[in-house]
Amino acid sequence: MQFHTRDAAKLKDGLNRIDGRGYKAYRQIKGAYQFPAFILFVDHVQGDPFASPSRIRVRVERAATGLDARISENRSRTVSLCDYLTRVFFANCRTFCRGNRGTGKSGLITIDRPGQEILETTAMVVNEKVVEARFFMGLPARGRRVLARDAAAMFFDELPQIVSHSLFIHSLNRAALEAHVHTAEDADCLRSRLPGLNLIGFVADESLLPRISGIDPAPLENDKVVRFQAPPSLRTEIVLPNKGAVSGMGIPEGVTLIVGGGYHGKSTLLKALELGIYNHVPGDGREYVATLPETVKIRAADGRSIEKTDISPFIGNLPLDKNTHAFSTRNASGSTSQAANISEALEAGARVLLLDEDTSATNFMIRDQCMQQLVAKEHEPITPFVDRVRQLYDQYRVSTVLVMGGSGDYFSEAHQVIKMTAYVAEDVTAGAHQIAGEHATGRLKEGGSQFGRVVHRIPRVESVNAYRGKRPKTAASRIDEIVLGGTTVDISDVEQIVHLSQTRAIALAMHYATRYMQGGRTLKQVLDLVMQDIDTESLDVLSPYIAGDIARFRSLELAAAINRLRTLQMKQVP
Repeated sequence: MQFHTRDAAKLKDGLNRIDGRGYKAYRQIKGAYQFPAFILFVDHVQGDPFASPSRIRVRVERAATGLDARISENRSRTVSLCDYLTRVFFANCRTFCRGNRGTGKSGLITIDRPGQEILETTAMVVNEKVVEARFFMGLPARGRRVLARDAAAMFFDELPQIVSHSLFIHSLNRAALEAHVHTAEDADCLRSRLPGLNLIGFVADESLLPRISGIDPAPLENDKVVRFQAPPSLRTEIVLPNKGAVSGMGIPEGVTLIVGGGYHGKSTLLKALELGIYNHVPGDGREYVATLPETVKIRAADGRSIEKTDISPFIGNLPLDKNTHAFSTRNASGSTSQAANISEALEAGARVLLLDEDTSATNFMIRDQCMQQLVAKEHEPITPFVDRVRQLYDQYRVSTVLVMGGSGDYFSEAHQVIKMTAYVAEDVTAGAHQIAGEHATGRLKEGGSQFGRVVHRIPRVESVNAYRGKRPKTAASRIDEIVLGGTTVDISDVEQIVHLSQTRAIALAMHYATRYMQGGRTLKQVLDLVMQDIDTESLDVLSPYIAGDIARFRSLELAAAINRLRTLQMKQVP
């Protein structure tokens, strides 16, 4: 891309000219400037000191950084290198930025802050030619008047120190950088080895699974925390390129039941598997916990919208002849929402389902012998998941990991049963099967011997409308909520989104996907084309401008967001 750069002195002159003028005068400094060690890009200037901060970039020649080619010789290494540089840049913003310099966000210098997971983001770009950091600055003002001297200090004093200490190898902790890159590369390798071992998940010995709290994903570290150890019968060893041999619990394909008493670690283990689709930073404790990329957490979501989803494998014969082969509602119940979540996940390509009884609809999960006797099947529309879970694997090779502490009816359906006792895992498969044989419940299997077909649907492009007036509007101010045009999309039950930047990217991708919602393409085909473009062109393809705050997501989350759009209209493939 061609661009005209001016000497950095021109920026200082421009700031001096607008000193004390109205805030919008800052727009005059947009452009590219050559500093001694980098090129500065002022891409977008905020219109008000209280508005979102200005979008800024710095670009350094790769050769000047001292970052050798080996450190980014494959995609895994490149992503983790970018993540590491972003973390260092963020820390140095806090170190060298003086902070508040006036009204609103005046004086702010920051970059999109990573969490416990290593994500591909647009905050940092590294290729064979350049290293580019994309960040945000709150241009300083008193009231709504330009503070040129403070702005000059930010650009000419603080920013060069941040860049110098963040993007050049001489200022970086080389050992920490290599550990970051090696850990992510090993996790990617671990995940890629699972199918060849007929595994859907792996939890390394000595993994630290508990978190500080439900809102703090940092590891819980104290002298009472129990580190994970694999049961001997499920212990697997996998050789990784950097760490070497790693032993841990391999979770085989099929139906896996996690049982145990309350507060003994069942849901903690499931949560670790749920986030095993991501790489984790060194020290997180879950660095070598991995699941297949097509793993989806399923839960009930009362009140969600459903559009022509085939939920008939689980629900049929509704009163008033409600069609469950193409079920639509704007206010789903717990059971219908959970049925739709599974059907839509299968449509989008899920290979592993994770369920926790705590977040599931009880009548969707089980119907025991007593209830079968009291309420005849002809009066019960729901076929419980216990009667479908094995069929999903036998017919579609879709595996399930299920936390269940309240019903033994799943014992006979499970290929393996893991019991958690005070955070210690034990393989109790043989005992569970023996109990199931000795204590037959007498309940009858319901729903027939076949799961049914996975139905694909075709979205109508006019129903996925991001426009408000002449311009599209996509936004995400919360991790669990998207604004598309005039519609708000609640994705609070889509639990594998871990960063607000992913939600922003999904919002953009929903609008971007409409270019492929023509010619009778199915939702799965649309998703594949969107992800193909991201793979080919990078995440930048989603945004009409250069953005430093969007992150990689999966097609499964994009599908979930589209499916929860209340204006959505679908037609089924015959």
